[in-house]
Formats: sequence, C-alpha cells, structure tokens
Amino acid sequence: MFKNLCVVLRDNGGLVVTKNVTLKEIVAFILLHILAHDQKNSTITTTFVRSEETISRQFHNVLRTVLKIGNLYIEQEISELSQESEESWRWFPNVVGALDGTLVKLTFPAEDRSRYRNRKGDISSNVLGVCDANMKFLYVLPGWEGSASDTRVLRDALQRPNGLKVYTDHYYLVDVGYTNVPGFLAPYRATRYHLKEWEGNTPTNYKELYNLRHSSARNVIERTFGLLKT
Repeated sequence: MFKNLCVVLRDNGGLVVTKNVTLKEIVAFILLHILAHDQKNSTITTTFVRSEETISRQFHNVLRTVLKIGNLYIEQEISELSQESEESWRWFPNVVGALDGTLVKLTFPAEDRSRYRNRKGDISSNVLGVCDANMKFLYVLPGWEGSASDTRVLRDALQRPNGLKVYTDHYYLVDVGYTNVPGFLAPYRATRYHLKEWEGNTPTNYKELYNLRHSSARNVIERTFGLLKT
C-alpha cells in the first residue's frame, strides 16, 4: 500500500523528487509522520536531520499533490434517503443535502486574532459544511476566519479545483444568508422560518408552509454541527 501511494503521488500527482530528498522520505517521513503525530517542524528536523526549511517546503509540496489528485479517488455522491428521513425530505425531490456555516472556537497567535474575531467577539474559524439527510458529511471547508461571511466562504468553496460540486439537476438546501440561485434552494425572506419560531404556530399561507418544510429538512445540518461539537 505504501509503495502504491508513493507511485500514485509521483505518477498521477506529479510529485517532484529532488536528489537530496527521496520519494520514500517525502511521503513516509515528512507527510505521514506529521499528519499522524501532529508534530512541529522543529521536532521533525531533529528526528530526520533535515533543515526546518526543507521540512516545510517538502511537506507543502506533497500536501498540494494529495489535494490535486483527490478528485480522482474521492467522489461526492448523492446519498439514498433513510426511511426516517423521507418524511421531512420528501417535499424536496433531487435534493443533495443541507448546507450551512458554523463558527468553531480556536486558539490563534496574537497577530492573527483580529482576523478571526467574529461578530460576537469570539476568536473562531468559519467552517462550511454540507451533510445529507442521514447526517453524513458530503463536503467540509475549514480554515476561514471567523470574520468572513458565509457567502464569501461558499464562493471560495465553489472556486476551488476540488471544491463543492454543483449539479445541474440537483440542489442544496440553504438558509436566508445565501442567495437563491440554481443549485441552491433558499427559503422565502421576511417570513417565519426557524423551527423555534413555529412552536405553538401553524402556517397561514403557502410561503409559511414552504418555509416550515424547508426548515424541517435543512435543520439536519444544524443538528449535525451540534453533534460534532459535543
């Protein structure tokens, strides 16, 4: 398996090997060791007797190669609905999943904190996620600053080479923070939407009925994020 990985990264990904650092060393010692043990470059330099600059450069080279060939081996699929999910999702034929952003509190160096400070004043990262009706993640884009808007993060996900896939005959459920365009189905604005707003209330017109059904289906991404954070 390891030998095959090396060959794939070299032949399919175009990983460049130098005379000073072998293919085996790049993949096994630098990439896998750092990912498996979450070690800093300074620690790796001592272990493998390489300069910190070499470790950093080779790690990013092989990491870019892995991302480059990702779409050859990882395919975003449209999941089958489970029986318990069919009730809330049956009103939305051809739906792929529910999409939303969530803020994840993190620790950053002092010089970066201002960029990651969200509207509530917390230091966080804005993470975009898509899940299906079975609470299975289909796509995740981490790393954006907490100050970034959800639409900005989504735009980045769509522009990436291996980013979020948009289908011509399917769509994602999104909330009012996103634009209602082909591939993304949003609720009516200025109309009761979130499930908490419906406690003790029933729809009085077609817009409210649509929003209630939309919220009931899209709520799965909020529950999935909540479960992930517990």
